[in-house]
Amino acid sequence: MTTSTWHDDPEHVFRIRSAEGSFDGYLARPAAVAAPAIVVLHEVFGVNVDLRATCDELAAAGFIAICPELFWRQGESHVDLSVQSQPDWEKGLALYKAFDIDAGVRDVEATIAAARTLTGATGRVGVMGFCLGGLLTFLAAARTRVDAAVAFHGGRTEEFLGETADIDGPLQMHLAEEDEFIPKKAQREIAEALAGNPKFEVFSYPGCRHAFSRHGGTHFNAEAARLSRARTLEFFHRELA
Repeated sequence: MTTSTWHDDPEHVFRIRSAEGSFDGYLARPAAVAAPAIVVLHEVFGVNVDLRATCDELAAAGFIAICPELFWRQGESHVDLSVQSQPDWEKGLALYKAFDIDAGVRDVEATIAAARTLTGATGRVGVMGFCLGGLLTFLAAARTRVDAAVAFHGGRTEEFLGETADIDGPLQMHLAEEDEFIPKKAQREIAEALAGNPKFEVFSYPGCRHAFSRHGGTHFNAEAARLSRARTLEFFHRELA
C-alpha cells in the first residue's frame, strides 16, 4: 500500500461529519472564488494517485472536487492502493467484499450535504465515480438529491435497475464494451433501463475494457479516456451552472 502524504496538507483535507461518524476526503479547489462541487467516488483502491489526479483535473476545469474515504467504516483510513501491486489488488477486493453498499450511499449523501455548504461553493453538487464508485453514483442519483451524476463502469448496476424510476436528475453513464466485470448482457439491460429519458445519457466505448480511463492503468485507452472526460466536463458545466 502506498504511503500518501495528502493527509498532512490541510489544503487538501476535508472533514466530513455525519450522524454515524466522521471521515476525511481529498479536496481540490479551482482558482475561481465561487464554483460548483463534484463528489468523486473511488474504486476499490481508495483515494489513490489516480483519484487525486481526477480531482485535480476537475479543479483545473473550474470545480471544487472532493473524494471521500469510503472504507472508514471498516476501520481503514488513508487507503491508497496501487493497481500495479498484487497484494494491493487483494486488499482492495477484500475491502470491496466487506463493503456495505447502503451505508456507503449514506456516506455519499453526507458528503454531498457538506459540499453544498463548503466555503466557496455555489450550492450545486454533482457526483461521479468509477467501478464501486460508479455503482454508488447510480444509487446516489436514485436515493439522494444530487444535481447531476456521472457513472463510469459501475459494477453490479444491473442489480439495482429497479431504482431507475427514483432518479429525478440528469445522469450520464460510461460503459466499456469489452468490460470483463460487466457482461454485455448486463450492459444491454442498463442501456435499456435508461433509454427513453432525455435526462439520461449512456455511452459505450467499442473495444475498451474495464477502467479504460484510469491514469496509467493496464487497460488505459487514450482516445476513449479523452472523449469520456470531454463528455463528463461538458455535462457538468451544463448541469451545474
